[in-house]
Amino acid sequence: MRKILKIVGSIILVLILFVMLTKLWADKTYFNEYDPDLPFNVQMEGSTTIHEPFEFYGVHRVKHFEEILFTIDARPNEPMPVLLTLPVRRSGKLPAIVFLHGIGQGKGFVREICTPFTNAGFAMVSFDQHMRGPRRVEGNPFKQVLAFRQRPWKTVNDARRLIDYLQTHPEIDPERIYLVGASYGAITGTSLTAFEDRIRAAVLVVGGGNIPVMLNAPMIRDGVNNAALHWIARTFVSWLMRPADPIHYGHLTEGTPVLMQSGSEDILVTPEAGEELYNSLGSPKEIRWYPCDHPGNREEDAPIIVQILDEALEWLLEIDSVHRNDVPVVDDAVSEAVQEEAHPESPPIEDAEEDDFGDDEVEDDDNVEADAPDSSDEMEAAA
Repeated sequence: MRKILKIVGSIILVLILFVMLTKLWADKTYFNEYDPDLPFNVQMEGSTTIHEPFEFYGVHRVKHFEEILFTIDARPNEPMPVLLTLPVRRSGKLPAIVFLHGIGQGKGFVREICTPFTNAGFAMVSFDQHMRGPRRVEGNPFKQVLAFRQRPWKTVNDARRLIDYLQTHPEIDPERIYLVGASYGAITGTSLTAFEDRIRAAVLVVGGGNIPVMLNAPMIRDGVNNAALHWIARTFVSWLMRPADPIHYGHLTEGTPVLMQSGSEDILVTPEAGEELYNSLGSPKEIRWYPCDHPGNREEDAPIIVQILDEALEWLLEIDSVHRNDVPVVDDAVSEAVQEEAHPESPPIEDAEEDDFGDDEVEDDDNVEADAPDSSDEMEAAA
């Protein structure tokens, strides 16, 4: 009996050692699957011009941009759906903002926030991250856990592939690529900025670092509602996702300007998590605190969410001003949008959809006109 127990103990020890070595190797090579030489295999899906009123967190605005839908290959046989928005009236090469959406959103959210940016002369582009939109993962819990583990490295590497493509686009200035990441997009966006010298500046909205600290957020802890279960889950997820923690890479942002925008009353990405991320960053960096909860948690925070976005645009315009020869690049439609905002007595917009800038579920309706204007033809030619 003692001999059998000894054999069983040896087998268990070997298995534990195997798991530890496998995990160590997997962590060390976590972000390795990025291939800048992979063909893009661009597949155009269509384009359309959007011009319609809408309500964004209580502010009446006018959506005004051209959108182009297409896919590029993130990895062999793994197409990545992309939504590119452009100013309707434009000339010359444009600066581009890569937008990384929240954990429960999709690329379609960029439609809700892009107009002030396109009016100011920026292109804004987003993609469906792994586990979102057509890239949803179905299957048993093991497949879901594996996909959750893969999502950060895929998000970072997919964004790098998108930057590869943008640098070949005939309407994009390859030297003026910026990042805006929201919540989960700010967390993964930190690692992206750390690895990518091609990102000229980054805005990290309600982002955090140090996974054990993030998992101790009141919204997560109260959602589990069991101290022992929360401790087990927190310990396991912290171990599983360790290589995705942005605080390991924050120092590599040295030399890239970073603006953090954080909520001082955030119960999902807490101020403590925000401080952890900020302290890990290289210079130059700035953090601004706003008296709000995580976007989408409290209706009364709506004006602050609008303020956060508007200040992000102002900051990016300041960074980009050295390329603009002191002449603002503003779409003519911006005056109409400003007039809408300046007249609160305007009748309310029926069925206006209010999307959260955080991580709530957002439907991604990508139905567009089948005919494609000249810009999409140029994209195919460039590919």
